[in-house]
Amino acid sequence: IKLLLRELTPTSGTVLVNGQNVAHLKQRQIPKYRRKLGIVFQDFRLINHMTVYENVAFAMRVTDQSNKAIRQRVPEVLEMMNLAHKAKQHPYELSGGEQQRVAIARALATKPAILLADEPTGNLDSKTSQDVLGLMKVTSQKFGQTMVMITHNEEIAQLADRIVRIEDGRIAAQ
Repeated sequence: IKLLLRELTPTSGTVLVNGQNVAHLKQRQIPKYRRKLGIVFQDFRLINHMTVYENVAFAMRVTDQSNKAIRQRVPEVLEMMNLAHKAKQHPYELSGGEQQRVAIARALATKPAILLADEPTGNLDSKTSQDVLGLMKVTSQKFGQTMVMITHNEEIAQLADRIVRIEDGRIAAQ
């Protein structure tokens, strides 16, 4: 994930995203490049003093979306994640599954071409995990997004269209 986000550069090999070698990005190009990515972290990384609505809107503000676009898109993704009724609540008032759905809504709000998910169900029970994964799969198909998911859970990995196993920093199987 850090290589795809261009937080790290590879010591060998090449990381291509849509045909672009991300190692060749200049420092000033990285923020614009990252705007094409949606990121869902295992630990949610929600801002507790902001409401659900404000957390999702924040991602759009960072990418310089207009207030009109924010007012249109945020309710849309909250509805998609079945969170419209939670818009005025704060993350600490939500269950783990609801917090994860807020994190997904935030990642989807900017309509990214690529959705990166780092152990998105690591903190969730099995039922909530299945619900969250189902939502992610439906939305990635609906918006024609590529989803890259990091998981240690074999059951979750089997839901993918393609599996790449990495061991000790090397591709072990595809």
